[in-house]
Amino acid sequence: MIKRFIVGNPIETKAIQNKPEIETQISLCDLNKAGDSALPLAYQTLSYIDGKLSISLSKKDRVYGLGENVRGINKRGFRYESFCNDDPNHTEEKSSLYGAHNFLVISPLNLGIFVDTPGSVVFDIGFTDIDTMDIEVKSGSYELYLITGDTPLSIIHEFRQLIGPSYVPPKWAFGYGQSRWGYVCSEDMRRVVKCYQDAGLPLDMIYADIDYMERYKDFTIDREAFPDFESLVSELKDQKVRMIPIIDAGVKIEDGYEVYEEGVKQEYFCKDENGENFEVAVWPGSCYLPDMLNDEARRWFGLKYKFLIDKGIEGFWNDMNEPAIFYSKKHLNEVFEAIEDYKGVNLDAQTFFDFVGLVSSTANNMADYQSFYHEYLGQRYRHDEVHNLFGFNMTMGAQEAFNELVPGKRFLMFSRASYIGMHRYGGIWTGDNASFWSHLLMNFKMLPSLNMCGFLYVGADMGGFGSNTSEDLLLRWTALSILTPLMRNHSARGTREQEMYRFPKAVDGFRNLLMARYRLVPYLYSEYMKAVRDSKLMFKPLGFEYELPRLKTSYF
Repeated sequence: MIKRFIVGNPIETKAIQNKPEIETQISLCDLNKAGDSALPLAYQTLSYIDGKLSISLSKKDRVYGLGENVRGINKRGFRYESFCNDDPNHTEEKSSLYGAHNFLVISPLNLGIFVDTPGSVVFDIGFTDIDTMDIEVKSGSYELYLITGDTPLSIIHEFRQLIGPSYVPPKWAFGYGQSRWGYVCSEDMRRVVKCYQDAGLPLDMIYADIDYMERYKDFTIDREAFPDFESLVSELKDQKVRMIPIIDAGVKIEDGYEVYEEGVKQEYFCKDENGENFEVAVWPGSCYLPDMLNDEARRWFGLKYKFLIDKGIEGFWNDMNEPAIFYSKKHLNEVFEAIEDYKGVNLDAQTFFDFVGLVSSTANNMADYQSFYHEYLGQRYRHDEVHNLFGFNMTMGAQEAFNELVPGKRFLMFSRASYIGMHRYGGIWTGDNASFWSHLLMNFKMLPSLNMCGFLYVGADMGGFGSNTSEDLLLRWTALSILTPLMRNHSARGTREQEMYRFPKAVDGFRNLLMARYRLVPYLYSEYMKAVRDSKLMFKPLGFEYELPRLKTSYF
């Protein structure tokens, strides 16, 4: 059974594809009537006081979900914030990562909860009080969905029916892909592909990070480093290897740059409170952000992918779309002015850390997120109110453009930032992990919660993006990744190069794992399509299939 409640004046997110009629629902105030026989038994654990939803947890209750987030399968005992966060350091004390996925299931209470709002939501799941979950929505306005059922799987099935079918990639996207921030020219890519072939290691994709662009400008090519880009794409495709380029969210401010000039002319960029284009910085330096929530601007940006599609590209990954902000022009100037106060000062413990904090405050500053606006569904919204929809709409716009430009063709598409609903348009990778054994474990434990939220085409940067991997870690991560739909080895510039052939004593082991992957592809693809068709999971905790023992004296 599904109950839908309206609190305040919620902003439409497009997460729910099949909404229940609100007129048939009970009042949210009735949640406080514990023991009312008209309410499901699970509701008797709920209360709604001063805008905060509280749920009483028994010692045996486990909490599953929240999609892409830290810690284990059971989320109980910690505090999480739903706010797409450009933070590459995915350590255990963090409360949010790149995605915002506000769905969870409590078992054996068998209650599903989805908080549908595009701004910040805090889930205190037994952190302040181990027996209480508190959900607080910063804006005070949201749609609340309560789902009851006999089992967690039945609840998840009902939720997946609400949010609509998951994205289906082309079958070749289940192959193995090699990526690195640092393939800086055509010959780098040719060399990597040849080394894989010489080692007898199958390869279906090679990824192009920001290095392929002309000075980091979207929908451009650095013709000095990639003079033969079109023939390179064709040459690789003849070898059954597809190039997958990155697309970033910021558009460089530069006269003569067509994308910039069109966006300015058509007023497709986000504005500040005075109606001026809001200036931020990402990889190219000073940029404007396309208003991805504006229908016309989203379509305009999406159709720009044609530049690369016309060159033979059949897949993309969207990045920096939380959106990431290195700094805003406004705040950077404030920091420069404040730094003057520290010149000639003896920086003791307090003033030194104040100085460091001042400089680090330039990146992803909340004041910046509160300083620009979107035109969305006929209204003007401050960015922080709709923050979690930016990456969703960027990826939706790309997929809409693919359907318009090449009807009937499936493109590979996955994104860093996401909100529930984006699962209909693309997959996700789990962001900037590191070469830590704990991150391999986190990758493993994150898979069920991502599937719960509709994200089926998922995977992590196997081997770790940051830090330096080791032979045994990469082998173990490969062993996990042969089962994930997205299988990509990706690493950062400045870290150890981690292509499989660089570990000669382990090449036979890598080859055996990759061959196992390719033997499994028909099965994986079949299971993927059944999970799409039937709104089911590919990855699930054993407790979803087998009843867990009733613990009398322990929470976990």
